[in-house]
Amino acid sequence: MLKVFEEVGRATLLTLWSVYLLFKSPPRIRHFIKQITYLGAETTPVVFITSLFTGGVIALQTYGTFSRFNAEFLIGAVVALSMGRELAPVLTALMVTARVGSAMTAQIGTMRITEQIDALEVMGIDARSYLITPRIIAGTLGVPMLTVLSNIAGIIGGWFVAVKLFGVNEYLFWEKMKDLTELYDFLGGLYKAIFFGFIISSVSCYFGFYTKGGTEGVGRATTNSVVTSSMLVLISDYFLTAVIY
Repeated sequence: MLKVFEEVGRATLLTLWSVYLLFKSPPRIRHFIKQITYLGAETTPVVFITSLFTGGVIALQTYGTFSRFNAEFLIGAVVALSMGRELAPVLTALMVTARVGSAMTAQIGTMRITEQIDALEVMGIDARSYLITPRIIAGTLGVPMLTVLSNIAGIIGGWFVAVKLFGVNEYLFWEKMKDLTELYDFLGGLYKAIFFGFIISSVSCYFGFYTKGGTEGVGRATTNSVVTSSMLVLISDYFLTAVIY
C-alpha cells in the first residue's frame, strides 16, 4: 500500500509541476503543434474505422428488437445517444491509449535510459516543461477533437446499416434523432474526453519519465502505462457519468 501511495503521489506531483510550468515557462508553440499533430495523425484512421463499425453494430443489434414493435425509426436516436454519451469518448480514449499513450511512454522512457533527459537537465532545460507539458496539453485538447470525429463516424455507420441495409425510413431516422437527442448529450461526452485525454497523457508521461531497468524497463513501463490508463478511463467513466448525467 505504501508503494501505491508513493507512486500516486509522485505521479501527481509530476503532473502538477508540468501544468504549472505551462504558465511559468511555457514551451514553444511548435512543440504543442508537433504533439497534437502526431496524436491526430496516428489515431484518426483507427478512431474513424472503429467508430464507423461500432455505430453499425448498434444499429444491427437494435434493429431486430425494434422491428418487433415497428419502432425501427428510433435506431438513429439510439445510435446518437450511445455514441455521444458513452461509446465515442471511451472508445476514442482507449484507442489513444493503445496507439499514442504507449508511444509517449516508449519515447520518454528511451530518453531516460539513454540519459538524454539527464543531458537536457545539464544544459539547464527543464525536462518536464520540454517533454511532458506539450504532451499533456496535446492529449487534453486532442482527445475531444477525435471524439467529435468518432461521433460523426458512428452516426454514419448506424445510418448506413439502418437506412441502406434494412430500409428504415431515412426522414424518420434523422427526425427522431433530432427530437430525442440534445446538445448536452454530446457535450457531456466531450467533458469526459477532456478528462480522459488529461489522464492518458499524464499517466503515459509519468511511466516514461521514471523508467528504469534498460530496454526491458521500457517495455515494462509501456505495458504498465497502457494497462493503468485503460483502467483509469473505465473507472473514471462511471463516476463522470454519474456526475454529468
